[in-house]
Amino acid sequence: MPKNTEPEPRFPVPLTRAQRAVVAELAPELAERLRLAEVDQKTIPLTAAELTVLREKAWAAVPQAANGVKRNSLRHIADQAATALDRFRGIGAIPVSVRLYQLKVTLQDVTPPIWRRIQVKDGTLDKLHERLQTAMGWTNSHLHHFQIGGQLYGDPLLMDDNFTEMGYADSTAVKLGDIVPKAGTRFAFEYEYDFGDGWRHEVVFEGCLKAEPGRKYPVCLDGGRNCPPEDVGGTPGYAEFLDAIADPDHERHREFLTWIGGAFAPEAFDAEAVTRRMQRGLPDWRRAGGLE
Repeated sequence: MPKNTEPEPRFPVPLTRAQRAVVAELAPELAERLRLAEVDQKTIPLTAAELTVLREKAWAAVPQAANGVKRNSLRHIADQAATALDRFRGIGAIPVSVRLYQLKVTLQDVTPPIWRRIQVKDGTLDKLHERLQTAMGWTNSHLHHFQIGGQLYGDPLLMDDNFTEMGYADSTAVKLGDIVPKAGTRFAFEYEYDFGDGWRHEVVFEGCLKAEPGRKYPVCLDGGRNCPPEDVGGTPGYAEFLDAIADPDHERHREFLTWIGGAFAPEAFDAEAVTRRMQRGLPDWRRAGGLE
């Protein structure tokens, strides 16, 4: 089983620019994560410990607030922190119609890490495959499977003869809600894409929460770094690729830039763009000519 690299999940808290400025006053250690220069409301992921401290500090600061606007901001921050903590509960306590699953997805054996934190509704592992592909930035051009508690899960149509020979369970019939702990506790499993390049992902279930009224899902809350190009040759091939595109004197520099059709920004990440991609979904591979 993959090793957990982050023991604490982060819970999403929507805050306006003014509210984020107040949070920075209450908890200066959070300032770098609050996106203070951005004008619109932003969703800021915070740990349970951070939310607990923030809630207590906000309520304690209300009586000393200089004006009504500041008092209202402090009350809102305390309420949002309490709501975020309350929404993460056991699976059965949240109605199916509004139940979300928060997952952290990390590409293995790549440093610095390439990762995404996403929220999805329940669905089959086949549907989860689509969410993982679009969240990470893959193109659904190769085979995939899940390994959960020692059991392989795959699509019987894609796996063909290997489905029976390798003892696969049907990923088109098993739901995410069937495999995660009913208590809503953290749980890790593996998703592998492109058996040639061998891209292994650790998927950590961080908890269940209620969907926000009026918000469209799935969403990407946070993440880091760009997805490697398809067919780059797995982890060692990607390392060579990065070295080559960063060095104009590298013997494969021009070859790689031509291959990808221009520049590549390994540090690039935009949660809102990822959310749009996830909500568009993938084209049907059956209409696109199949997979390798």
